[in-house]
Amino acid sequence: MASTIFVVDDSVTILMSMETILKKAGFTVAKAVSGEDAVAELEGGLKPGLIITDIHMPRMSGIELIRKIRGMSGFQFVPILVVSTESQQAKRDEARAAKATGWLVKPVQPDDLLKVVKQILPNG
Repeated sequence: MASTIFVVDDSVTILMSMETILKKAGFTVAKAVSGEDAVAELEGGLKPGLIITDIHMPRMSGIELIRKIRGMSGFQFVPILVVSTESQQAKRDEARAAKATGWLVKPVQPDDLLKVVKQILPNG
């Protein structure tokens, strides 16, 4: 049974594209279009093996989302991968300080995404 990967991005196009790539590779995919929706899903019982989030989202940024998730019971060690158009070192450092596991710059090639996902997920 493959892990569930939770993708959080305010772009429906990105969500669909990542879902397609990950499902083809055999993963179960859950999606949210905002940080608030993501928190609600997690509080509602979703237990993903990996969370992938964008940085630039309205209302709650990806960095804020990572901090929020890390403060939730049971999510201290769930890997969180940032996928963003942002490539500045300062943003990467901020994400790392918030305890993000890794970082990929958009547009991400399907092979690159799957390679990182398989490195992060023990049973990926």
